Amino acid sequence: MLTELRISNFAVIEHLSLEFPGGFQVLTGETGAGKSILVDAITLLVGGRASADQIRTDAEEAVLEAAFSLTAAGQVADRLRDAGLLGPDDTDLIIRRVLSRAGRHRIYLNGNLTPLHVLQTLAGTLIDIHGQHEQQSLLSSQAQLDMLDAFGHLKELRGEYARQHEQWRTRQRELEEAIQSSADRSHREEMLRFQQRELEEADVQPGEEDALTTERHRLTHAQRLGELSQGAYESLYGGDAAVLGGLGGVGDRLRELGMIDPETREWASLCDAAAVNLRELAQRLRDYRQGLEHDPDRLAVVDERLDRLHRLKKKYGGSLESVLSRAQELQQEIEKIAACETRVAALRTQVTEGCARVNTLAERLSEGRARAARRLETRVKEELAALRMDHTQFQIKVSTDQAESAFGPAGRDRVEYLLSANRGEPVQPLARVASGGELSRVMLAIKTVLAETDRVPVLIFDEVDSGIGGAVAAVMGQRLRALAEYHQVFCLTHLPQIASQAGTHFVVEKGLIKNRTVTRVRRLDQGGRREEIARMLAGLAVTKAARATAAEMIGEAERNP
Repeated sequence: MLTELRISNFAVIEHLSLEFPGGFQVLTGETGAGKSILVDAITLLVGGRASADQIRTDAEEAVLEAAFSLTAAGQVADRLRDAGLLGPDDTDLIIRRVLSRAGRHRIYLNGNLTPLHVLQTLAGTLIDIHGQHEQQSLLSSQAQLDMLDAFGHLKELRGEYARQHEQWRTRQRELEEAIQSSADRSHREEMLRFQQRELEEADVQPGEEDALTTERHRLTHAQRLGELSQGAYESLYGGDAAVLGGLGGVGDRLRELGMIDPETREWASLCDAAAVNLRELAQRLRDYRQGLEHDPDRLAVVDERLDRLHRLKKKYGGSLESVLSRAQELQQEIEKIAACETRVAALRTQVTEGCARVNTLAERLSEGRARAARRLETRVKEELAALRMDHTQFQIKVSTDQAESAFGPAGRDRVEYLLSANRGEPVQPLARVASGGELSRVMLAIKTVLAETDRVPVLIFDEVDSGIGGAVAAVMGQRLRALAEYHQVFCLTHLPQIASQAGTHFVVEKGLIKNRTVTRVRRLDQGGRREEIARMLAGLAVTKAARATAAEMIGEAERNP
C-alpha cells in the first residue's frame, strides 16, 4: 500500500508530507483547491508524462516521493527483485522523481537511478487510477474484454494462448519469408544449375591449360621442330660423317692407347659411355621426329579448347583453379537451396500444427468467456440494483469470429457490454446510452465484483461520483468502503455521503502565504471530519443542523461497517 507521499515545488504545492494508513480514505475540499494536483503527482510517480510547466514558479526543480509497503510475494516485489532493485527480504519501495527546468528529469527506485520505462512497467501493478477519463476506457471493447477475463480467471489461459499465438504468427512470418526466398531462389537455382551443367560439360582438368598451351606451341612449330630433330639425328647417327660413327674410331684408338699406357686405360670406358648416351639421344630424336606431325585439325581443336578455357576463366574468377573451385561452390549452393525447400515444408507443418493449437486454446477462451459473461452479468446487475439502478438491464455480448484471420493476441472474441437504464428500452452499447452518473455506477459495480481477483494494491477514484447524489451516493460510499477490504482505496469526492464512509479523511485547502497561492492537505480528526462534512452539506454557512446531520452520517457509517 501507499504509506507516505512527499511533494516539493509542484504546481501550487510548496511542501507537502502525508502519511497514509490502509483502508478507505477520502480527500475533499473546495473546487479548485488542488485535489487533482495530488492525483497528477501520483500519476507522475508511476510513470506519467512530466513537463517543466509542472514545476512551481521560481523553483528549478520539483521533487515527488512516494513510499510503498509491498506484499513479499507480490508481482511488484518479484519484478523489482528480478531487476535488482529490491533485496530478497525487502518489502519497502521508495519512488523518487525529480523534475528539472533544464529538462533532465530523473527517477530513482530505492535510491537507484532508473529509466522511465522500468517505472512504467510497474504502474499498472502498483496503482490503478480511476477518473472521468478512465470511465471512458470502460467503453472500449478491449477494456471490457480484460475485465471479463479477470473475472473468469482466464488470464493464465489467455497468457498461454498469447504465447502460442505469437509462436504461430512468428512461424507464419518465417514461412512467408521462406516462400518468398524460395521463389527468389528458384530463379537462382536455375542459373546455378545452368552454370553447373556448363562446367560439367567443360570437364576442366587440373593442369590442362598448361598442357594444351605446350601442345599448341608444338603444333604451331611442327615443321621447324622436325627439321631440327632430323638434322640432329643425322649428325649423330644417320650420315657418313655421323658423330657416333666417328666416336667408334676414337674408342678404338683409346683402347690401343690404354694397352700401351696403363694410365689412359679408363679413357676408353668414358668414350664408350658417351657413345651409349649419344645413341640414346639419337633414338629419342628419331622417335620425336616420327611423332611430329603438322596437323591443322588438331591445332584447331586445341585452339578451340584453349578459347573455351579462357572464357570460363574470365567468367569464373580468372584462373582454372577458380573455375574448379566454383564448380564445388555451385554444388554446395544448390544443396543449400534444396535444404531451403525442406525448411519450407517443415515450416508449413509447424504453421498447421500451431494453428491447430491456437484454435483449440481460442475455443477454450470463447467457452470460458461465455460462462464468465453470464456470471458477471448477474453479479453486476446485483451491484447496480444496490446502487439504485433496479430496473437496469446489463448484458455482455461475446461474439466469436470463426475465420482464421480473426485470431488476435487475445483470441478471436469481441466483447461488448450492453446497458438499458430505462424499463422497456432495448439494451445498447454503453457508449450510446450511459450518462455520466450511470457510467460511474457501472464502473464501480464492476470494480466491486472484480475486487477479489484484482491484485492492484492501491485504487484511486478521482471524482467518479459525477452525476449522482442522495441515496445513490450513500450506497456508492458503502461500496467503496467494501472495496477497501481488498485494496487501499482513495477517493476524491464532493459528496458528503461518500466522505462519511471513509476511515480516514483528508481536506485539501488553498491559501496565501506571502502573497503566493499554496495548496495544503490536512488529516482531519473526528471533529474536523464533522465540520468538513457539514460544510459539504450546507455550503458556506454551516449550521447546527448541518453539523448534527454530519455527525449522524459518520455515526451511521461507523455502526454499519
